[in-house]
Amino acid sequence: MDRYSVTKKIALLGIVSNVFLLIIKLCIGLVSHSQAMIADGFNSAGDVFASVMTYVGNKIASQPEDENHPFGHGKAEYIFSMIISFSLILVAFKIFQNSLNSIINREEFFYSVWLVSTAVITILLKLALFFYTRKIGSKHNNLLVLANSEDHRNDVFVTTSTLLGIITGNMGMYWIDGVVGIGISLWIFYTGIKVFAGSYKVLMDTNINEEFKNDVMDMIKSIDGVDHIDDVSAKPVGVRYILIVKVSVNGNMTVWESHQIAGIIRRNLKKCKNVADVVVHINPA
Repeated sequence: MDRYSVTKKIALLGIVSNVFLLIIKLCIGLVSHSQAMIADGFNSAGDVFASVMTYVGNKIASQPEDENHPFGHGKAEYIFSMIISFSLILVAFKIFQNSLNSIINREEFFYSVWLVSTAVITILLKLALFFYTRKIGSKHNNLLVLANSEDHRNDVFVTTSTLLGIITGNMGMYWIDGVVGIGISLWIFYTGIKVFAGSYKVLMDTNINEEFKNDVMDMIKSIDGVDHIDDVSAKPVGVRYILIVKVSVNGNMTVWESHQIAGIIRRNLKKCKNVADVVVHINPA
């Protein structure tokens, strides 16, 4: 299964599972007046939106190159990841507001076995989704899938905190339910900022990391005829890069000989993972 097909599968799986969790969390949370469970329900609403954005972003990113997009539509992954980050930040603000009000107004919730059961089901389901999406996201280096993976992992911690709030609330410490809701909101906010930073980095054409740059330079230096490297930079195009290489060769070489070296550099570097194209500029040493 290719990169885009597996991402589509993950997005649909996320939509179905999160809609299910959204319904049971909000129903149980509203009936029992548990701010932690209601906050967890809003978190699932954000997860549904994130899964839909993953599906749409992946559909656009999977489209091939065309006249207006010679390097494909890969940056759609990062645009939609940024949209997901905004939704997470908005959800975090709403949860924080509701939880703070519950503490100020001393709102109590009604303990029930359904609260505990909902939390346990959520933890088990989200653990399974986390391990699956992390494996796929790492394999395909897909930010959309990795963002979903982090969201699933966060949900495990979030719902574990919810379960703690439910148990302590049953012991008479009702204020902990609201505190847990605030903690959930801060965690979601942190996740939103982290996803935003990852998307922003690519959309603003951040250069390749130093480790990969050093590997590229070592590869170029190993090619006969290269006197020295003047510069190596890159431009992100979706999940891949266009490498821009400037090297110096013997000034007495013919144009044909220098272009032969440029061709070898280009062919060797295009074998690197996530390299879309290589532009080589030759200078006389």
